[in-house]
Amino acid sequence: MGKRLTQIATRTGDNGTTGLGDNTRVSKNSLRVHAMGDVDELNSNIGVLLCEDMPESVRSLLVEIQHQLFNLGGELSIPGFELLKPEAVLALDAALAEHNEKLPRLEEFILPAGSRAASLAHVCRTVARRAERAVVALEAQETLKDTPRQYLNRLSDLMFVLARVLNRHRPDGTVGDDVYWKSQKLAQAASE
Repeated sequence: MGKRLTQIATRTGDNGTTGLGDNTRVSKNSLRVHAMGDVDELNSNIGVLLCEDMPESVRSLLVEIQHQLFNLGGELSIPGFELLKPEAVLALDAALAEHNEKLPRLEEFILPAGSRAASLAHVCRTVARRAERAVVALEAQETLKDTPRQYLNRLSDLMFVLARVLNRHRPDGTVGDDVYWKSQKLAQAASE
């Protein structure tokens, strides 16, 4: 593989535009660029999450997700091109089923809290939802394949489940738990 990036500061974006992979230039405020940026931010947040202690199965899954998000970003940067394959969504479905099966059933809402790793997974979940909304907004103006939207939707669900997995993982071998929402309405109903 040759050297792809020989110059980082090109100054071509100084006028408020950026180049897409098909050599067209668009406003840095375009819906496509917003979607690309949200996917990039999600990938960066997963990189921060990977700095935490976690089960090796979760780590390898997150590394694969980073590669798929790079494919998704590449697909968004080249209108009409496909890099993210439907099999990537199926892989998330399988990971969701595998990790969720080991968790206790939720009977209450949980807060985006707990261990540092779990909290970072919740941040990734919310950024994935924002990236999904950006892709949906772009789809309202341009034709896109279904896979990017589906992938981000499923990834947000998976990050919720992984947050719960990470709340139970402790390096010292103890088992943690989720942080449950203390609903005033439920508390009042229980006391009546």
